[in-house]
Amino acid sequence: MTGGRLLLVAVLVAVLAAPVTGASGSGGRRTPYAGLGTWLDIYATPSWIHPRQEVAAMARDGVKTLYLQTGNYEQRVDLVRRNALAQFVDAAHAAGIRVVAWYLPSFLYPAQDARRALAAIRFRSARGERFDSFALDIEASLVRSVPRRTARLLRLSARLRAAVGHRYRLGAIIPSPVGIRRHPTYWPRFPYRQLARVYNVLLPMAYATDRHIHGIAATRAYDAADIAIIRSRTGRPHEPIHLIGGIANRMGAKESAGFMRAVADCAPLGYSLYDFPLTSRVAWQALTAPHARARRGSCT
Repeated sequence: MTGGRLLLVAVLVAVLAAPVTGASGSGGRRTPYAGLGTWLDIYATPSWIHPRQEVAAMARDGVKTLYLQTGNYEQRVDLVRRNALAQFVDAAHAAGIRVVAWYLPSFLYPAQDARRALAAIRFRSARGERFDSFALDIEASLVRSVPRRTARLLRLSARLRAAVGHRYRLGAIIPSPVGIRRHPTYWPRFPYRQLARVYNVLLPMAYATDRHIHGIAATRAYDAADIAIIRSRTGRPHEPIHLIGGIANRMGAKESAGFMRAVADCAPLGYSLYDFPLTSRVAWQALTAPHARARRGSCT
């Protein structure tokens, strides 16, 4: 083993063994992942034409955090639409909205994945504004060997944590835990516990819409199960979670109400639907309506 690989292994062991500062507890409420969020990916082309107008609309809808995609493994450049990224960050901060950058790695090319993630973390606008946090979108299965895929994920995660230090907030966007259980060959032994040691917040894609689930009770049950599995598998009953409730235009009034009932019962750190252009007035009304916290222990 070369000296460089020995150093990487040492960093990985140290990062996975050490707790992340502020990863749990009430202090997490001040993180960029708290409260109502919305998402924007690189394929929503019309939304990238006038960033300031989009941000103004988000502010009117009560958005606290914008999750803004900076790229993915299919792109030719590390950061897509650099000028628009800067406009979004500047406008969002002026409106009091936090911005979390996110990137989808393939795990096929570790050096490229690391470079592109770090490019987002280090990005600055001409005004000197930067993203409030970075989240890694963990879902690609192009690396067929699950042990190799998991090893590359953990090495990339350790490299990012080592680069930013323990005070920087990192998020892990993960597949639905219920979905992982229903597709046992997709990602066996998904590393919940190891990820929770590196990332401050886990963001499950709790897309009941992908399972063609309808109604208040069924949607609420699906979302609550995702949260329960994460808390069980991480061994942390108060693991900070930002719940992503589904594809917005596939959710009717009942599904949106079921999602918000799960938010009320399970008290995640934050919550959102995917994505901003697809979110209807009905959905925004559900997302912004006051929701009473249920009694303790009701997230089952």
